[in-house]
Amino acid sequence: MKFNVGKICKNVALAACLVTGFATSSLASSLDYIHFLIPGGAGGGWDGTARGVGEALTKSGLVKKASYENMSGGGGGKAIAYLIKTAAKQKNTMMVNSTPIVIRSLQGVFPQSFRDLTLIASVIADYQVLAVRPDSKYKNWADVLKAFKANPKNVKIAGGSSRGSMDHLVAAQIFQAAGGDPKSVRYVPYDAGGKALAGLLTGEVDVLSTGLGEVLDKDKKGQVRIIGVTSKKPFEGIPSFISMGTNAYFANWRGFFGAPNLSKKRVAALQSVLKKMYSTPAWEVVRARNGWTNLYQPGEKFRVFLENQEKTIGSLMKEMGFL
Repeated sequence: MKFNVGKICKNVALAACLVTGFATSSLASSLDYIHFLIPGGAGGGWDGTARGVGEALTKSGLVKKASYENMSGGGGGKAIAYLIKTAAKQKNTMMVNSTPIVIRSLQGVFPQSFRDLTLIASVIADYQVLAVRPDSKYKNWADVLKAFKANPKNVKIAGGSSRGSMDHLVAAQIFQAAGGDPKSVRYVPYDAGGKALAGLLTGEVDVLSTGLGEVLDKDKKGQVRIIGVTSKKPFEGIPSFISMGTNAYFANWRGFFGAPNLSKKRVAALQSVLKKMYSTPAWEVVRARNGWTNLYQPGEKFRVFLENQEKTIGSLMKEMGFL
């Protein structure tokens, strides 16, 4: 049976039409609004991911409005605790996070883990790289590895976070995969990626361990030289460690979590809108700009992925004495 909405509206009271139209609109546009909770400050990887996804969703028309809230503190723990405590009013909220939620939970930086939240989906992978100065004596990964095996203390490796953090652990994982001792990595911690990059460029350190998205543009401009990436295949001409004979794969996923006990209907709606985002031109602009790789893993797939990463990272942290 077909209905002519125009004729129906002409034959009923205007007020009734308005009420009906409002109710129908509300049901049809349950994702008109998404609030992004960001556990770190402006300009970081979490901030860039949340705002990039929000940009793509709004510009593509999949979501009419997005808002953002930066909540630094406790290595991300402050935002996690807040999301759990205020769960009843957070049905429109997605909190961004990444590998550090696994690392810091294992370290006991905060008492919660990803299991205390509603898993929505991973969205992107930002691979890790090792980079050197353009004029570095190390021309490639083979040069760095040769120097490390000769004397690990002579190869100073910078990262934008503390010892035992992701920059440190991934660098150790790479050298371990090449037959080196991960505990021998001479890691120099800096307070943020920008300072670590400055340390590389001024010659304080020899190698920088960081995210691909942090230095991809600088590599293209000749400001640094990326000597290897932890993807499975070479990335835009940059050799992967695997392609160079070192079986080191690491994807710093970034994704979204909801409050505990978020309804299945709401979770499905959020997963659906994220999945649709991938086919939009707006998303491709954001993705290419940041050098991200799509990594959509909803719900159960996301959980299995996180549990496997927890085992791998936990094993390495124990070997290095961080657990």
